[in-house]
Amino acid sequence: MRMHLLRQPSHYLFVLPAVLVALGLWAATPAAEAGSSVHRLLPMVLACLGVGLALIYNRVRALCLMLAIALAFALLHGVVGTFLREGMISAQTPLIFHAVSWWLPLLFLLHGLWPERGRLRQDLLLRGVVSGTALGIFLLLATQVPDGMQALLSDRHLAWLPSDWNALAQLPALLFLITTVALAVQAWRRPRPLHTALLIALLCLWWLLPRVFVSPALLPAVSCMALLLIVSAMLQEAFHMAFRDELTGLPGRRAFNEYLQRVGATYTIAMVDVDHFKRFNDTHGHDAGDDVLKLVAARLAEVGGGGRAFRYGGEEFALVFLDRPAPACVAAVEEVRARIEGVRMHLRDRAARSRDDAVGQLQRGRGGNGAVVQVTVSIGVADSRVADSPQAMIKAADQALYAAKDAGRNCVCALGQQGTVPVRATALAQGNASR
Repeated sequence: MRMHLLRQPSHYLFVLPAVLVALGLWAATPAAEAGSSVHRLLPMVLACLGVGLALIYNRVRALCLMLAIALAFALLHGVVGTFLREGMISAQTPLIFHAVSWWLPLLFLLHGLWPERGRLRQDLLLRGVVSGTALGIFLLLATQVPDGMQALLSDRHLAWLPSDWNALAQLPALLFLITTVALAVQAWRRPRPLHTALLIALLCLWWLLPRVFVSPALLPAVSCMALLLIVSAMLQEAFHMAFRDELTGLPGRRAFNEYLQRVGATYTIAMVDVDHFKRFNDTHGHDAGDDVLKLVAARLAEVGGGGRAFRYGGEEFALVFLDRPAPACVAAVEEVRARIEGVRMHLRDRAARSRDDAVGQLQRGRGGNGAVVQVTVSIGVADSRVADSPQAMIKAADQALYAAKDAGRNCVCALGQQGTVPVRATALAQGNASR
């Protein structure tokens, strides 16, 4: 069973640059200089960079939330700057502070859970209209009755909620809590770097707000951190889109080609092809075919012997073993072939599936109620002794794969200096002898 993405350290790579920048900026920012132009411009520069990347990658949620963070920073920077210069807060400061504390979690809740659908312009326009209308009504009321709006945001107390559990006013703190739980559930059920980044950014902003006047240097540092979390998560997702296959989760063709550029003098390539995959698709449908590819990919990802699995294209996969000749790899290759052969897959009966999406989701993972099928693969193996370049190696492994198909499928064939030979019968012996 594959480990949940949130438990994999690589899922959190986007956090590192944000933490380093925030720590460096905080350490280099004396409280007296927190209102300088440099520290005012840096979050805005990051926001502009993030908005540009969001437009390129069609990440409307990230775009809206980075604009919200930038706007919150600009408002808080103004009131904090006034506080540092004059040693006292202005009459509008409490209302601005509590409004930011209210609207930040509300916008995170709205845009963080709002799925990105439709065309970029339409989605962006609809989000802008909804957010702009709500903010416009709030500004109108705040302008007409500022004291009443401030009392609503900061002085309203709920009897059932402890008053000292958070440094913020009760309603903004409750909104932060609700939004944190909602984003945490989303990050767990649909693990993506962007979802995790939104959750961490919200927690950073929640931690910042009660301290913004006590430690003004935190404002630019944490704002930059929140923006960099989102920007770095977008870049990490863009990398995954380019180098990782979305269906199977394995590194894709581009990653495979990049990996082959860094191999040493000795390495082995095994090309893997799902047997009778076209016939399976025609008989059981493409959804069942996708399930087969996921099953095969999951078994290939567990290959031993130091091998690394890639999706080459269609129903074809590749295994690469660095610093190992073919005789030292065939045991691991034969083992993974046997593991795939030993799996029995229960197909879903599409006609019997509930039309209710919620009921259908609850039925997932409980096993299919349709036919039971067996999946097999044919594998061709070649190493660097029979070819002088990665492309020649791929052709050699393909030649061995064709030999495995001709030999009746569901077997492993290796291309050596003496030609192509089946290795199923001797795989374990060869593998043990090479250790």
